[in-house]
Amino acid sequence: MPLDTPVITAPTDLKVPSFKRLPRHVAFIPDGNRRWAVHRGMTKDEGYAYGLGPGFELYHIAVALGIEELSVYGFTSDNTKRPPEQTAAFRQACVDAVDGLSKLDAALLVVGNDESPLFPDALRQYRTRQTFGTGCIKVNFLVNYDWLWDLNKASQNMGRTRKSFMESIGSSEVSRIDLVVRWGGRRRLSGLLPVQAVYSDFFILDELWPDFLPEHFYSALRWYESQDVTLGG
Repeated sequence: MPLDTPVITAPTDLKVPSFKRLPRHVAFIPDGNRRWAVHRGMTKDEGYAYGLGPGFELYHIAVALGIEELSVYGFTSDNTKRPPEQTAAFRQACVDAVDGLSKLDAALLVVGNDESPLFPDALRQYRTRQTFGTGCIKVNFLVNYDWLWDLNKASQNMGRTRKSFMESIGSSEVSRIDLVVRWGGRRRLSGLLPVQAVYSDFFILDELWPDFLPEHFYSALRWYESQDVTLGG
């Protein structure tokens, strides 16, 4: 879905399955945009725009299910080593995604290294959580995120405050993740929120992110129902 496509509104006929148990907080890694574009004869940078529509579709499904919190992996500081046309494209896609979410019902927070020139200026206002509409779901959008930046924030902040380690990391406002869902077939976390993901269940989909279907997400949730969540106990 190109960048100039309007934000997807919730379809009036949206029906979601029922589940015996749902994760409270789901993080998703929308991987495969570049491979998807190349398979269709496009340049790699063109693929990022086509990830926007699936993101809004997943948001509406999560709201309908009553999931309380979503974390979205936008881009990492390591991703900025890619060619400039790709860097510009995924930065713009993140700006458009956050702008779209600000027109919906969300308690929106952008998490990432905003001291870098590659952090989009348009997203600085979201470095503190902003509530839009009913704010019925927390959405954490990771932009120029770096796990070392996240953890190093603790050493900086603890030295001048009495806050705990968990209260001092860069992503302190993000809660523990129950389920991580990754599209694109890669079997890795890619540095996603290491503190919050320490006890997460992890579901992999081979389908590329722009090929998103609701059934992909439902299959992850059905799998999660059968997991024995003990948090080490």
